Parts: sequence; structure tokens; C-alpha cells
Amino acid sequence: MIWQAKTFAALSKEELYKILQVRNEVFIVEQKTYYQDLDDKDFEAMHIFLSDDDGSVLAYCRIMRAGVSYEECCIGRVLTKPSARAHGYGRILVQKALDFLKEEWNTTAVRISAQCYLQTFYESYGFIATGETYLEDDLPHIEMWKP
Repeated sequence: MIWQAKTFAALSKEELYKILQVRNEVFIVEQKTYYQDLDDKDFEAMHIFLSDDDGSVLAYCRIMRAGVSYEECCIGRVLTKPSARAHGYGRILVQKALDFLKEEWNTTAVRISAQCYLQTFYESYGFIATGETYLEDDLPHIEMWKP
């Protein structure tokens, strides 16, 4: 298994396919949410992911520079493949994303739109809820910020 961080242009066709496949599996099929996942932000994002020996993506997120989604950098589309849960990949993934922001983009300020059931998870990384809950794609979310 290998962790990678790649720009959109650096992703192979197979990697992109596997990323979109697992995003579809988690955010559309598993969560029964119908929305347009492909939002043109992937072109500007850094994609961080863990893949196994056959190329399946086990954990994934995308990071965007300040000004794309928020004034701060943003971490989004955070997921662990259902069959790969309970191995701690989600925790490692978020830490890798935060490390990337600090080491490569020289920032620790990051904003996220978190599903409410994950609020405590993100608070364990120093994120602070910044508002009221709201529905995004029919799921309860809360905006969170890490200074």
C-alpha cells in the first residue's frame, strides 16, 4: 500500500478512475445522496490517497488552495472505502492532509464543511465549529475551521 499526493494533471487515467469510483461508492451510493460530484474543483486540487496493490483507493481526500472554496485552504471529499474501515486510514489521511498543507503550502489555516456526525473526529485535530448546522446535499453539515 502506498500514500500519494498528486495534482490532477499528474494522476494516471487509472488512478482518476479509481478515485471517482470510490467517491461515487461512498458519497452517492452508500450515503444515498444525489448530487453533482464532479464540480471542476478537481482540476485545481491536490489529491491525497492510499491505494492497495491492485490500485483500489482505500482512503482519499482533496485539498484546495485558499480562494477556491473558502478564503482559507480547504480539505474535502474525505473518505475511507467501506471495506477498508476500522484500520485507522481516515485518521492517517487527515493528518497527511494537514501535514501537506503545513509542509508544502506553508499554512495551518484550513476550513472544512464536515458532516455533523464527524464533528468530534475533526475537533480531535483542532478544528472548531464556526456556525450552525446546515443541509448540504440533504445531509447535516457544519463548517469548521482550524487556525
